Amino acid sequence: MKKFKFQPISQSWVAIHPQPKGVIQFIGGALFGSFPTISYNYFFKQLFDAGYTIIALPFRFTFNHWSVAVTLLEEQYLIHPELINQAQKLGYDYEAYLDSRNFYWVGHSLGCKYIALLEFLSGNREQVQNAIQKNLSPKYKNQTIAKICNYYEIIDLDFKNSQQELEKYTQGETVSRENMIVNQNSLLIAPEISNTRSAIPIALVANIIDKLGLGVNPTMEETNCLILDSQLFNLLAIICFKNDTISRDTCEWFVKKLNPKSRELPGKHLEPIGIQVGNFVLDLNPFDKFLQPIKKRNLESQALEVLYQLHSMLTIYS
Repeated sequence: MKKFKFQPISQSWVAIHPQPKGVIQFIGGALFGSFPTISYNYFFKQLFDAGYTIIALPFRFTFNHWSVAVTLLEEQYLIHPELINQAQKLGYDYEAYLDSRNFYWVGHSLGCKYIALLEFLSGNREQVQNAIQKNLSPKYKNQTIAKICNYYEIIDLDFKNSQQELEKYTQGETVSRENMIVNQNSLLIAPEISNTRSAIPIALVANIIDKLGLGVNPTMEETNCLILDSQLFNLLAIICFKNDTISRDTCEWFVKKLNPKSRELPGKHLEPIGIQVGNFVLDLNPFDKFLQPIKKRNLESQALEVLYQLHSMLTIYS
């Protein structure tokens, strides 16, 4: 009997599947992503029942989105060896963990921006630096490049240490991994590439913070330009919601500029959030529908179908 239960591993919460077909690494929205195992409980349960180990990656609130993105990647390296170790202790199958193509990134709202930054940083490092030089404001670009170079040094060391740990646990079995997430599928749900104004609704305050150099970094405009200058984002799919007024512009931008696999479903921005109560999903947003019959909910089945399609494409072109 599969037991859906989260346990703390490193800085994240992990539900380990006894016979996993893959691993879903999830990053949620700005508020609900801080306690993801509660906020996205029903969503996680359906993905788990479909055969996936779930890693819920919480993150701290900050306007420096570069640092958060790299911290989330470091966390992946810390978790991977321990994931295999825990699976062995429980007598669970861990073969799926030996190939990075079985790892997926799924984001909701602001979490999608962090995934996009990780994807951008996965590109050729010279091209990454050139894109930053081209698209960031003169005031910040040199400082950002210096930080990114420092991030790369940390990431390389973390990756090397993680590989050494994995070799201890796998008893000589080969672990197929790449530094960064270049070979992993991503599903963005209601993506929101935010600015300072998105986080602080009072325009005057947001403008003052930006002028002081303390606002969101990179901005929405900068992030969009960095994405367009990347040669990646080929293993990407998007799910948008018909009545979503928060991420509508971002969804339209992704669909128009990158032409990913995309689907539009009924619902609003916080559709992935909810807890099962009997035959209903309790919506944690009091301004939304509050209770939704499970039989009318199709987000999870649509997400699973998209992940299957992405994996099939990756298998074909590998």
